[in-house]
Amino acid sequence: MKNLRRGQAGSESGFTLIELLIVMSVILILLTLAIPGYQKVHIKANETSAISSIKNLVSAEGEYNSSYPAHGFACSMPVLGGKTGSGNPTPEAAQIIADDLASGSKSGYNFVLSNCGKNTVNNTDQYTSYQLTATPVSVGHTGYRRFCTDENGQIRYDPKGGTNCTELLQ
Repeated sequence: MKNLRRGQAGSESGFTLIELLIVMSVILILLTLAIPGYQKVHIKANETSAISSIKNLVSAEGEYNSSYPAHGFACSMPVLGGKTGSGNPTPEAAQIIADDLASGSKSGYNFVLSNCGKNTVNNTDQYTSYQLTATPVSVGHTGYRRFCTDENGQIRYDPKGGTNCTELLQ
């Protein structure tokens, strides 16, 4: 055994440094190609969730208006929410929507009820209109488009994520 020459395969095994660097380079190239595609799928999922949430909120506003006609529409997200099982629903906690949506943030979007038109009848504010917006937390990372609707239920969007919701969602 003493006469083993250099270069003969003995009990040595494993990868050389060059081989490991080549494998790591190939993995990095594949990741560079895969991450943008994953990001687009994630953004599309967030936007789909935001549209679904807006439809649920419009429905919840209709249910709130029917349940509490003296109050009209709700003018804040927590009013539509409330812990289920914590007692009977009230106009201040109607228990119509889930807690995550009532918090105003879900799937990379922030939801806001604003611009509520009201009438005061017998010292009670009755909201007759509202505007609902869903804005990406980070435009280009959690979503591309901002969505808007009102008491009429037509969903519009701003393709640039800004505040000008002019395009009708088909």
